[in-house]
Formats: sequence, structure tokens, C-alpha cells
Amino acid sequence: MLNKVILIGRLGRDPEVRYMPNGEAVCNFSVATSESWKDSNGQKQERTEWHNITMYRKPAEIAGQYLTKGSQVYLEGKIQSRKYQGKDGIERTAYEIIANEMKMLGGNTQTPAQNPQPAQAQAPAQDDISDDVPF
Repeated sequence: MLNKVILIGRLGRDPEVRYMPNGEAVCNFSVATSESWKDSNGQKQERTEWHNITMYRKPAEIAGQYLTKGSQVYLEGKIQSRKYQGKDGIERTAYEIIANEMKMLGGNTQTPAQNPQPAQAQAPAQDDISDDVPF
């Protein structure tokens, strides 16, 4: 059996990093992926999917340090579901991607571990991203 997810998308918000009691980092953020097609009338259609991403340990620290809202990223991991009870008392299921591999795209294709330059040197690649981007 195989549970593998590969996504290329843009962050919808800045990553949030917190630390578990054992000191290991956990990072959460959302990523938008889009697909477009022409319908039977020749009109362009587009659908955007939002994915909740969780990373752990060193990859979580790297994501928290180098990713920002609008960053384009390649992720590999697995899909995981969890049940929770909503405010209305109804049980629901949430799905998230547990990512264990990440590559920064959009002008920065090396992870910080491979690229010893400070983050400020990489910032110009993200300066052209407007706050008006819907993801």
C-alpha cells in the first residue's frame, strides 16, 4: 500500500512554528494548488484547492524560517485524516498533508541546508509577489 502526496503550490499564509514538550518543532501552513481547463463553451474555468500542511522537526524549522505567504513550494508527504467535534456538536473529519520533503521554488530551488547564504539574499525573489494574490 502507498500513501504519497506531491504538491506544488503557493502558501496562503505565513508558516506558524511551535515546539512540542520534547523540543521538536512543528510547522503549520496552508498551500493552494490550482487547475484550469476550458469548458464545453470554450470558457476558461479554474479551481483552487487548499491543503493544510504540517511539518515536523528540522524541516519544520526550515519552513518557518524561509517560507512566507505567497512562496511557491514543492512538497512531498502523506495524507492523514483526524476526527474532531465541531462547535455544533457534529463529528467531522479534517484532512492534512504531513510533509517530510520540501523544495522552495520561484527563484530559490535550494533548501537552506544546501545554501549557506543568509535569507536576506533570497528575499528579492519574493518581492514581486503582491498581497493581492488570492492564495
